[in-house]
Amino acid sequence: MKRIPLLIWILATLLVSCSDNDKFSSDASAMLDFSIDSLAMDTVFATTSTRTYDFWVYNKGNAGIRIREVRLQHPSQSGFRVNVDGNYIDSVAYDFEIRKEDSIRVFVELTAPQTEKDIPQRIEDFLVFALENGREQPMKISAYSWKAILYNDELVVKEDMVIDERRPVVFQKGIVINQGATLQLSHTQFYFHDGAGIEVNGRLVADSCLFRGDRLDRMFPYLPYDRVSGQWKGIFIRSSADNSLQDCEIRSSYTGISCDDNSSLSLLRCTIHNCKGVGLEVDNSHATLDSCRITNTLGDCLNMMSSSVSVNHTTLAQFYPFTAERGVALRFDATSMLMCENTLVTGYEEDVVMGEGTDFYFGNCILRTLQPADMEDFENVIFESPKDDIQGEKHFKVFDTDNLFYNFSIKEESPAYSLEIGDLRNL
Repeated sequence: MKRIPLLIWILATLLVSCSDNDKFSSDASAMLDFSIDSLAMDTVFATTSTRTYDFWVYNKGNAGIRIREVRLQHPSQSGFRVNVDGNYIDSVAYDFEIRKEDSIRVFVELTAPQTEKDIPQRIEDFLVFALENGREQPMKISAYSWKAILYNDELVVKEDMVIDERRPVVFQKGIVINQGATLQLSHTQFYFHDGAGIEVNGRLVADSCLFRGDRLDRMFPYLPYDRVSGQWKGIFIRSSADNSLQDCEIRSSYTGISCDDNSSLSLLRCTIHNCKGVGLEVDNSHATLDSCRITNTLGDCLNMMSSSVSVNHTTLAQFYPFTAERGVALRFDATSMLMCENTLVTGYEEDVVMGEGTDFYFGNCILRTLQPADMEDFENVIFESPKDDIQGEKHFKVFDTDNLFYNFSIKEESPAYSLEIGDLRNL
């Protein structure tokens, strides 16, 4: 008999709790809370879609809140697409409920409208939550649309061609330069989709160009995809003579440049950074590097096999951040010829120079490697050690491993600065 009052008490408590959860407020002071103040998307190429962004809508009150409608203020103009609690909004959606201390999730995407200007244009709209109590709470959502030239199919260069554009050029499937054809690129930013790259069977000449992946958004709030290696394929030069790049930057590719099968390549004031493979691979070919930087590659920064390479005023810095199983800064085999002058070769490890044979020369260089017993092929060379005051990452102006942001310009405190060793550009 004593158990009956206890059972009645439990049932009464449950009924009161259920009744409380079913209570909705019409009080004018009731309002929603949001996980963000506003939603700022990244820049996106015009007519292409962003990734999906999301945020939470909370009811932190003591009673449920009914949302009469959720609407975009300018749905036909902005291009935003919204899903609220599993319901897609076609300009407006009706009748949502959030019980007390509960939440719903909102997803937002954008297909950026076309613009008429060559610089990114801001797009803005408001997602308005109209409550049953008459209160309206707007959430600002914004992005930038960038007018681009889009190549959805592979660009096959069959005859001489020039690309000189102030708008970005986006390739979904890459470029192939046929034998006998020259592709000349000038003052243009090129964006390549995952798996796309440049195959050079003819000739490539580039001046003041950027080559990178086409993702403009972020992997994490602090990390743009452009700082993540392997975003696109890279540049591959096959049986091709007289290729040249000057004042160009290649970044976040799988391979930076692969040059093989009796090809020739000249790099002047170029940067190759953040590759998931080799930075510059020269196989049975000839290459010259002057005032260049090859930095942070999973494979070797510069790898030579049966090749002739001249390196001058260049920085080879091996600080690939994603794994300790990285390559070295400089590697050459016994069948290669290397002339290396006024060059800084450094990295995380104690020895980042791996060479074989005798057909090499180092003059006025800083090398992070063990000093050899035979110094015949080394002249005015400083052999860097982890024990040195200025060594490794301390040579460079910005070295932010938390945000994967680097500036490999040489600091004045570095011995390389006064000795004019390495890439002397202040970028």
